[in-house]
Amino acid sequence: MPPTLTGNSVEQKRKEIKAYFNNSFDLFEKMFAMLRSDEVFYKKSEPTRHPMIFYFGHTAVFFINKLVNMKIISQRINPEFESIFAVGVDEMQWDDMDENRYKWPSVSEVRTYRDKVRDVVNHLIDTIEFTLPITWDDAMWVVLMGIEHERIHIETSSVLHRQMPIEFVQDVEGFDICEVLGKDVCNELVEIEGGKVVYGKSHEHHLYGWDNEYEKHSQYLKPFAVSRYLVSNKEFMSFVEDGGYEKMEYWSEEGRAFLERSGAKHPHFWVVGEDGAFHYRTLSRIIPMPLHWPVDVNALEAEAFCRYKSQKEGVNYTLPSEAEYNRLLQLAKIKDVPDFDEDMANLNFAHYVSASPVDMFGFSLQNGQKIY
Repeated sequence: MPPTLTGNSVEQKRKEIKAYFNNSFDLFEKMFAMLRSDEVFYKKSEPTRHPMIFYFGHTAVFFINKLVNMKIISQRINPEFESIFAVGVDEMQWDDMDENRYKWPSVSEVRTYRDKVRDVVNHLIDTIEFTLPITWDDAMWVVLMGIEHERIHIETSSVLHRQMPIEFVQDVEGFDICEVLGKDVCNELVEIEGGKVVYGKSHEHHLYGWDNEYEKHSQYLKPFAVSRYLVSNKEFMSFVEDGGYEKMEYWSEEGRAFLERSGAKHPHFWVVGEDGAFHYRTLSRIIPMPLHWPVDVNALEAEAFCRYKSQKEGVNYTLPSEAEYNRLLQLAKIKDVPDFDEDMANLNFAHYVSASPVDMFGFSLQNGQKIY
């Protein structure tokens, strides 16, 4: 779990932050140990992105660039690296795609750079002055920003690696996929009582937040219903088999552009096997389709599925709003809005480096209903 901004001992807080930083740095590097060889670092998971060497260097230079910009440190480690690895995380325009513009360093050079950044940040955690609670005026706030940025890229890099051809990746000890394929469950709607919901972080919140998480919002919600479980591969299969990817009435304008650009006929991590059946791509393996795991789709695909299901069942299905999601947390059978821990969800690879059955984790509402 992330360190809180509050506490009674600055020295104890240093220990918490240091452990969290090194755990994040280690997890990120372990994710890149999945690439089978140094040559794979110079391959792209998709055409509109940089090769993986960029992402390997990016999170480390983020620390240094932010620390320099905020005048917490004055000395750069490698100005060239802190330029070429700084910008280009997202999909790029076609005029940015000439890779001859980029002269990527060797993997060993980037590993050495990351080691130097680790030393700098560990030293800062040990020595910079701050008070409790930590606020965004404290130098330690910038360190926490760098850590949370690294953790974001653990997630995004896992998706990019999963898009690599299977022969380019390998299993890594401790990154286990779930072996439980799950049982058939009947997804149903659970009625949720309406009421006032307040969401968004106050500046007194006990955890680090990005700028767009702040300021409180309040909204009154009418009663609504949510599905008890996440949509499973099996539930989504009907949409695919009914030609959902070919029927444009289910897709928004942006969704139709996605279909034209990607040529998608089914979710990206569904793989058609030699037997003609769908199989499933995990980070490092192709396995029999886990029908009772949640389906991996983007928002455009999820919206199309909702339109399909609405037409099929005569019920207006939509994706949940932020207010509706927070209403569920508000009604959870524990005091206040919970900080989800590793017993309630598969967080931080605590259980698996893959999905798991839709009914494996969950929480109870105050009326005893279970939401998964």
